[in-house]
Amino acid sequence: MTDPAYLVGAGGVLGALARTLVGEYVVLDGVPASTFAVNVLGTFLLALLTLSHAGNDLALFLGTGFCGSFTTFSSFSVETVRLWETGEYGRAAANALGTLAAAGVAVALAALLVRAL
Repeated sequence: MTDPAYLVGAGGVLGALARTLVGEYVVLDGVPASTFAVNVLGTFLLALLTLSHAGNDLALFLGTGFCGSFTTFSSFSVETVRLWETGEYGRAAANALGTLAAAGVAVALAALLVRAL
């Protein structure tokens, strides 16, 4: 078994790099689209991993490491609050509720995929 710190660290590096790439390519003016994208995709990946009962090493590498650094609850929170503070109440609510709803759909889709396989 590999040292857990190395697994989490290696996964974290790859997740951070992937997060940066998504941030560069998923851009919508005035909308935190890249944060939405990484959080929903990361939720889907983590649900797949969890529901497929992956081994401990894979869970540490992909779940804790990759998904942990790929997704970003803190940016989601800050972006939602900034929208609210600038008077964009509808966008703030849509960001908060839309992200949570999309994450729920991502988990459901992951569950369907795992059952199908």
